Amino acid sequence: MRILHVIASTNPEGGGPIEGVKQRGRVLREMGHEIEIACLDAPDAPWLSEVGCPVHALGPGRGGYGYSPRLRPWLQNHAGEYDGVVVNGIWQYHALAARQAMQALGRPYVLFTHGMLDPWFKRTFPLKHLKKVVYWLVAEHWNLRQAAAVLFTTEEERVLARQSFAFYRAKERVVSYGTAGPPGDLDPCRTAFLERFSDLDGKQFLLFLSRIHPKKGCDLLIRAFADVFADNPDMRLVMAGPDQTGWRSELEQLAESLGGSERILWPGMLSGDLKWGAYAACEAFVLPSHQENFGIVVAEALACGKPVLISNKVNIWREVDAAGAGLVADDSLEGTCELLQRWQSSSSEERERKRAGAMDCFNDNFEIGQSARSLLEVLNQVASTPGAVTASC
Repeated sequence: MRILHVIASTNPEGGGPIEGVKQRGRVLREMGHEIEIACLDAPDAPWLSEVGCPVHALGPGRGGYGYSPRLRPWLQNHAGEYDGVVVNGIWQYHALAARQAMQALGRPYVLFTHGMLDPWFKRTFPLKHLKKVVYWLVAEHWNLRQAAAVLFTTEEERVLARQSFAFYRAKERVVSYGTAGPPGDLDPCRTAFLERFSDLDGKQFLLFLSRIHPKKGCDLLIRAFADVFADNPDMRLVMAGPDQTGWRSELEQLAESLGGSERILWPGMLSGDLKWGAYAACEAFVLPSHQENFGIVVAEALACGKPVLISNKVNIWREVDAAGAGLVADDSLEGTCELLQRWQSSSSEERERKRAGAMDCFNDNFEIGQSARSLLEVLNQVASTPGAVTASC
């Protein structure tokens, strides 16, 4: 099968959506399928060489919306050459261009919302939501309605997506989602990480690895860490990830005001061996997010046998809890303190059980092969279903 993914950007700083495309694409290529990407990146974007499959960079897109006059004509000329077209993400031009091009060709497409319809955004950014309402009425709700299938990574995400906008209508499908495990032996990765960040050698630390963004609960984690581990000078916190909104300096000032800022490390974005080394060396992974439709980084931590301390707004929390693979609490300061306190007071036997539960949870729920097969099933069904393409509007 020849599959085209349409996405705003292949920049790894974009987080889970592009990482999911890359990881699933690798497995599908090993199964004999062809994977390509059309995006709004500039043709000379430095990260394109790291994607691992052919990329048609049709930008640069203009502004946050990412308009590019090159995308829609390219799709109309070439999208018909593929057996399946997958649109990743909404609220940017690539989704509208894909819908218009596929309608012109009379071909179906499927669409991943990647958590972008979660009502958390409506509650947290009401003014921005009003702007989205206009675009929703003009374009976005048609992008969902015209999709042959709208794909959600968890049942929780599917239910939440119905709560943000009027006139919501979609052919909903929940598909398996996941990621690849670590590349072989983790010991060399762990060594490489501790050599780069030698202050952590011989220290226990908790790992946050995600975007530095308000929805991730970074401020809650810093406050909870200062409170819970005030009397434990040997414990460290690693806050790893790209600072997309310029929030890091404010968070560092917060840590300074609470005391113990010297015990918090900010290594920036980690990738490759350093990323896997951070997972391997940490005591546990922490993500007190206010909104997380899946959480690729949570699955990666589980794949490394690391317990995960997460909020109940990470939509895979039920699987984590059922497997005994970590701890779950509210996305509040009290909840985040509860996570850290319960971890600190747990026995070595309890921690070992959670490490075993982490591996089981990953293998049973989030292994990338399941995700690849689930997407293939949807694309094959769409391709073989008469009337999968709805009338244009």
